[in-house]
Amino acid sequence: MSAEISEIVRGLLRDIPNFPEPGVQYWDITPLIGDGPGFAAVTRDIASRNDAGIDVVAGLEARGFIFGAAVAHELGLGFVPIRKAGKLPGQTTQVSYDLEYGSATLEIHNDGIAEGARVLVIDDVLATGGTAAAACEVIEAVGAEVAAVEIILELAFLRGRERLPGRDVRAILTV
Repeated sequence: MSAEISEIVRGLLRDIPNFPEPGVQYWDITPLIGDGPGFAAVTRDIASRNDAGIDVVAGLEARGFIFGAAVAHELGLGFVPIRKAGKLPGQTTQVSYDLEYGSATLEIHNDGIAEGARVLVIDDVLATGGTAAAACEVIEAVGAEVAAVEIILELAFLRGRERLPGRDVRAILTV
């Protein structure tokens, strides 16, 4: 990742204290999505690192859909949504995982990714790593391979990368 792209991301994040609850510092990425030149620069940056050896792009609900679909378009590849449980209409494979306060389930369509496909996983923020780890697990459960995990913003103090050992994890901006 170039320092220039990192600075674009940093300059287009909005820092919102006490959201969604008191004591939480929220990094809002929607200004980046809303800025055409910034959004295009991030999309091209991710695509440039992944222009070979990727068969499909998968994005995590919800902002990972936005970045993932744009990168898939840039690369001329298909896009597969990784959704919260109960949101996909066909036969799905699910993986449940623990959150800080409870649990959650992610799913993909069984026929959404070909067996043996190399998948680029994209999400907006890497925090504790549970969601990203579950996304990798559900992709592998259908017989595909996670080639890399691309993140726009990594919150390093939450140590989410530790939940992704041995994986190629790339963050544009780490705070």
